[in-house]
Amino acid sequence: MPKRKELKARGRRALKRHYAMFLLLCLVPVILGGELTVFGNLTGDGQTQLSTPSDLANAFVAFTVDLALGQEAQREEAIRRTEEDYVAASQVDREAILGRSDGVLAMLVNKVSSGAYLVTLTMGIRSLVGNDSAVVVILLLLAMALVLLVEIFVVGVYRTILARMFLEGRCYETLPAHRVWFLMRVKRWCRVGVTQLVVNLFSALWGLTIVGGVIKYYSYYLVPFLMAENPDLGTLEAITLSRRLMDGHKWECFLLELSFLGWYLLGILTAGILNSLYTVPYMTAVQTEYYVELRRLGKERQVENSARLNDRYLFQKAEPEELCRRYGDVEQAKAQSAAEMLTPLKGIHKFLAENFGLTIHRSRELENLEAAQSRAAQLDYDSQALAGLVYPTRLSPIPEKRKRKWIGNLNYLRYYSVWSLVLMFFSLSFVGWLWEVSLHLLTDGVFVNRGVLHGPWLPIYGCGSVLILLVLDRFRKRPGLEFLATILLCGCVEYFTSLGLEWMHGGTRWWDYTGYFLNLNGRICAEGLLVFGVAGMVVVYVLAPLLDGALRKLPAKAMTAAALVLLGIFMVDQVYSSITPNTGAGITDYETSAAVMKELPR
Repeated sequence: MPKRKELKARGRRALKRHYAMFLLLCLVPVILGGELTVFGNLTGDGQTQLSTPSDLANAFVAFTVDLALGQEAQREEAIRRTEEDYVAASQVDREAILGRSDGVLAMLVNKVSSGAYLVTLTMGIRSLVGNDSAVVVILLLLAMALVLLVEIFVVGVYRTILARMFLEGRCYETLPAHRVWFLMRVKRWCRVGVTQLVVNLFSALWGLTIVGGVIKYYSYYLVPFLMAENPDLGTLEAITLSRRLMDGHKWECFLLELSFLGWYLLGILTAGILNSLYTVPYMTAVQTEYYVELRRLGKERQVENSARLNDRYLFQKAEPEELCRRYGDVEQAKAQSAAEMLTPLKGIHKFLAENFGLTIHRSRELENLEAAQSRAAQLDYDSQALAGLVYPTRLSPIPEKRKRKWIGNLNYLRYYSVWSLVLMFFSLSFVGWLWEVSLHLLTDGVFVNRGVLHGPWLPIYGCGSVLILLVLDRFRKRPGLEFLATILLCGCVEYFTSLGLEWMHGGTRWWDYTGYFLNLNGRICAEGLLVFGVAGMVVVYVLAPLLDGALRKLPAKAMTAAALVLLGIFMVDQVYSSITPNTGAGITDYETSAAVMKELPR
């Protein structure tokens, strides 16, 4: 068994190689564990304090107990006062970024933070069963189910996911983020969650004996790593194997953990920042190395069931010959793809296509290029596996389900023609107008022609969609970056459009997010940007490919004529609206609209 110094040296090497990924992975359990607070929880006096998502289940149980003891009225009054305090505090400073008085997101935050969702749930159940005793029973069952679901599908599973990512990262140079879904690919998510739940139950029971709880903590120490290597292990099988591998190593493991005490003390001096940014990922990397050594010793001693730990290439790279045998088709497919991807475009056409995904006219050669690019995107991971840079999924003892993503079937790696973009601009501008008109109709009960213009379109939606397709073309192969870039781009478009309209029309505003949660000068807010981010992803990967595919079926002359007619009508609307802009209640006059709504019968 290597000394602690050697295990830590190995851990530091792995951490240095994948620091950014390991840090992100470790921040999730930090959040779940309570070192970073994100949600509100009801305390015993009915007031709220920041706590973790797990405490929502505790609040659920506390509210149910109050209901059973006949203290429901006091709890509801405390919740109501808390919500009112949130809104009142937000209205004191209307320019506050963390607005809590308006908007769907602010309402959701208030209800979760105050516990008002519990009151709503109780009223709903009571209306169905008409009996408070039955309500208590149902709420207790729901609370137990909530705790179990969180433990099975989130907390327990994530420990195994974390172990798997660290195991792959210690051996391979590249650690793609999508590997966190490996349990879904092998269809073992629930099995792993149930295993960890049983481990926690056993630990809790042994904890009643105090000494037994400490011993069993180390006995079950390796379960997440065992399930990470072979999620096919049964629950009792994984527990028993962990006990056997840890036999004779519990004190050693205790000393290994104790050796990090200095780091944790330094973390206390930095208000926990050092622990989150370095100590936790460092210790997890060392624990991973410790499992690797105990696994090796167990197989050497031929511990019972150690043969089930058979994911060989999770701990060592495959020989080039083996990789070539299993991934031999990748080279041929890659060569074919490279030949197919030789662009037939030149000059300005090539520049527009490569940098903006834009083409002046359609051609058969360009469509073939699009298909080749889509196939090439599917080969990226297999190419890295062939080079020995990532875990070779084709050599896994448990076959991973590999199916083409639905977004790949839509072939989002395409080039959009000018006329297709014009028609998509109007289509998505109409969709945006329809969305806002419908939303206003549902929330206020009044039809309002939203927007600056008089026609059935909101250009900011169409303009934002087209800009996403053109400016962010290079990010389409990386959905995570595409999402973040979409939020940033749409935020800039919305903010400066608001600023420009206000300047052009003497201070008149067509939207105002003042009071919304996370807003900037009332021009943009988190709620809107998240909607834009999600909508942008839908546009890039679903709507735009579908619309473009439909538009390609139209004759070129018909598409051009339709685009020119719409452009003509749009320009007339622009000129007319610059002289007589679309204004009024629900459009630019928010206070009058709100006052009218308060007077309407409910």
